[in-house]
Amino acid sequence: MKGWHERYESHGLRVIGVHAPEFSFARQASAVLDAIESFDIKYPVVLDNDYVIWKAFSNQYWPAKYLVDAQGNIRYYHFGEGGYHETESMLQRLIREAQPEAVLPEIMEPVREDDRPGAVCYAATHELYLGYSRARLGNPHGSRPDEPSTYRDLGLHAEGYIYPDGTWVVSGEFASYHNMSAAPGKVAIKYTAKDVNLVMNPLQAGPARVSLLQDGVPLEQRNWGADVKPDEKGNPVIAVEGPRMYRLVHNWDFGSHELTLATESHGLATYDFTFGSCTVAPA
Repeated sequence: MKGWHERYESHGLRVIGVHAPEFSFARQASAVLDAIESFDIKYPVVLDNDYVIWKAFSNQYWPAKYLVDAQGNIRYYHFGEGGYHETESMLQRLIREAQPEAVLPEIMEPVREDDRPGAVCYAATHELYLGYSRARLGNPHGSRPDEPSTYRDLGLHAEGYIYPDGTWVVSGEFASYHNMSAAPGKVAIKYTAKDVNLVMNPLQAGPARVSLLQDGVPLEQRNWGADVKPDEKGNPVIAVEGPRMYRLVHNWDFGSHELTLATESHGLATYDFTFGSCTVAPA
């Protein structure tokens, strides 16, 4: 989107970002402004907290792209990631309709390796939420909504379920750890994917710390996601400094694994696991 804004603004393109928040922290204008600055976004962004624009477009997807022509007609849309070459081709077509003499650049090269021709995307585990409004707890015994509850993970995991261990408060949109004992809080999942991401937020002051185990051992360095760093012993950890999506796992290949997160940080809130399934085409 940033590339298209830079390339085609002089040809009349106007990019408008619409931020429709999925979680409560994303409704805060200050958080959105911080993200705009962090991602160096130059085009205007609308904070659609009441979903007015979302509903006007009958939208159901994050992300979604809509192209509107010079007469105000929606001429193209694409839901989800991908389709960038096709979208830019249609964008150029609409510019040429309005400006037949326009001299336009070649279509951009893919920004991500996963979007290059020949990349293969497999069927991955569906999105997994940790709040009770959409969560599927694999070990719900003793669960009390919105109150500290002690969970026990027996180690038998089915794909598509969340398995907390320790004392957690499961609210409508997230599960937060309550440090009430010497044992760390854990969350385990069984998944099939290449990449694993998780939206997290430290509800208490200071960064929260999360360690990662995959298939019962510390996550191998070759499989570390972009937000994983080594601790003082070289083990994989993530410092959760603010509310956003954190990239946990970037496996060398698509496959099935069991992932366990462990933390001793009181107030760490976990919201939503998402999964990537695309493997890069061989060179």
